[in-house]
Amino acid sequence: MIILDVDGVLTDGKIIFDSDGKQYRNFDAHDGFGITRASSLGMRFAVISGKSSKATEYRIKRLGIKELYQDRMDKVAVYRKLRTKYRLKDDEVCYMGDDEFDLPLLNLVGLSAAPGDAVPRVRKEVDYVTKNSGGSGAVRELIDLILSAKRLL
Repeated sequence: MIILDVDGVLTDGKIIFDSDGKQYRNFDAHDGFGITRASSLGMRFAVISGKSSKATEYRIKRLGIKELYQDRMDKVAVYRKLRTKYRLKDDEVCYMGDDEFDLPLLNLVGLSAAPGDAVPRVRKEVDYVTKNSGGSGAVRELIDLILSAKRLL
């Protein structure tokens, strides 16, 4: 299973508001293709975000990801629930996060990853740092790495 953060991982971290307070986020199409292709090959995905957004809900639903958790600052609690639900071991899970509040979960999983523009402390502590930035193909890069290692690409 690959678990992903949203802001700074699936997006570039910028949140745009219009004059009515409606939020807009920028998602990368290459990341989306990577997720749908990996899903078709049997990989599971989950998304955990500390914030809530209808745009995120819409995008995740379009990608076919069933496990979306928003407004969750305690990402470890969600992770434990997912581990139990899918009977996973830590070494069967990858998590990609970009900021310091992601570190508790990054330090539990078998493969921890961060986009190339993650905060310095996170980049120092994870197993893999992508060349691409969050919202600009970092997720696709990670997925392709895993699929290649499993000889599925």
